[in-house]
Amino acid sequence: MRAKDAARLSAIRLLLAAIKQREVDERIELDDAAVVSVVDEMLKQRRESIAQFEKASRADLADAEKAEVQVLSGYLPQQLGEAEVQKAIDSVISETGASTPKDMGKVMALLKGRLAGKADLGKVSALVKARLGG
Repeated sequence: MRAKDAARLSAIRLLLAAIKQREVDERIELDDAAVVSVVDEMLKQRRESIAQFEKASRADLADAEKAEVQVLSGYLPQQLGEAEVQKAIDSVISETGASTPKDMGKVMALLKGRLAGKADLGKVSALVKARLGG
């Protein structure tokens, strides 16, 4: 507020409102993992909005969403590198004994808990699918 950074302040207020809304809806106090999931959800919404705004040639709105993505990204844990994600995938596949695309659900269920907020789960899903021959 003191820095007069209105865009950053707006993004933080939206995040706090989303967290509070989830707490009220579920009548619980969110732990760190749940807050990360809220941030992740908001980032996904912003990225979808950016794609729609760019498709509609609304660069001004897309830029505003990109600024919010920058602010919200700062509240996620450090993102894992490709090698670390591959290592996690290998570990879960060996734990579950997965070998076919039918086993993808079991693998993703475990990976979601381990990698939530640390990696883009859409990309992780694509890697698992390729690995299991899907």
